[in-house]
Amino acid sequence: MINNTPLMLSLLVLAAYLMGSIPNGLLLARLKGIDLQKVGSGNIGATNVFRCVGKGWGIAAFVLDAVKGFVPAFCFPMLVSGAPNWLGLACGAAAVAGHNWPVWLKFKGGKGVSTSAGMLLGIAPAAVGIGFAVFAVTVLATRWVSLGSILAALAVPAAYLAMNGAENRLLAGALIAMGALVVFKHRSNIRRLLSGTEPKITGKQK
Repeated sequence: MINNTPLMLSLLVLAAYLMGSIPNGLLLARLKGIDLQKVGSGNIGATNVFRCVGKGWGIAAFVLDAVKGFVPAFCFPMLVSGAPNWLGLACGAAAVAGHNWPVWLKFKGGKGVSTSAGMLLGIAPAAVGIGFAVFAVTVLATRWVSLGSILAALAVPAAYLAMNGAENRLLAGALIAMGALVVFKHRSNIRRLLSGTEPKITGKQK
């Protein structure tokens, strides 16, 4: 077990950021000889992998990105003797920050949907289940992954507040902030959705 000291807690948060910074989508695409930053949307996330590399590769990228959010949020606190309540949230948020602003790629990363989903699965599984349902229904109905991601990001904090109220204000605030961040990172997608130029997962990009 790791001692509960400010230094060790800080190192765990740093480790979570570095884990989140691993560009899984980019690495998987390179296995197929594709530079993900130069095709499709240029984003390193699972959606661009799905469109430009293949369905199986996109699913693999989503799972790997979710794992790097889940492990810091759920597992890292287990390593600390008498871990503070906020540690899982802090480590999960650091992993999301790593995905969005990875040090290895000059802080130009993904949109954090998969990593956020993994993090939230570790700290608020019931709300995430509702978010996944919203995402799945939206994508199946519209074929727009971006719209599913945006609605899921809004559904998770709403579901948590509906089920728990403000019982844990820190977590509730974090969920709202993370949802807002996901929506902000999708601002270019929102513009394309409004103009009718957003590509669908089964259609050709314009």
